[in-house]
Amino acid sequence: MDENTFWQLIDDCTPSTSDPDAELLATALTNRLSAGTLATVSGFAEQLSWALYRLDRKEFGHDLSSDGFLYTRAAVVAAGRETYEAVLRDPQLFAPYAEDLIWAESLLYVPDQAFRRITGKEWDRSTRYSYESYSNTAGWADE
Repeated sequence: MDENTFWQLIDDCTPSTSDPDAELLATALTNRLSAGTLATVSGFAEQLSWALYRLDRKEFGHDLSSDGFLYTRAAVVAAGRETYEAVLRDPQLFAPYAEDLIWAESLLYVPDQAFRRITGKEWDRSTRYSYESYSNTAGWADE
């Protein structure tokens, strides 16, 4: 899955109703991915981890716990490509997510749930980029 396909999938699955914790989005994504191939699930996981990794930088850190920082970054991804790219360009746009504790933890489990539905097994997966908070060492390095 390439980056454009990833963001189109996010857009296609975004509900028209309020979804503050991205639960509806996560359900729709899981359903869509479960109807596809394992390669698509894996591609989604790679793109999601890359998007989260890119937001793992000190200018976004705020005073959040590592889990809170991860879930807040997931909320920025859940908001869609336009918002995501705007936040990357202007870190001040991350502040409302951090201050209002806007989280999208459920987005993190989408690949695992889709894999489980397709195979009936748990996915002991790894991706090229870790989305865990503070794993992007270049994003936390002093310039």
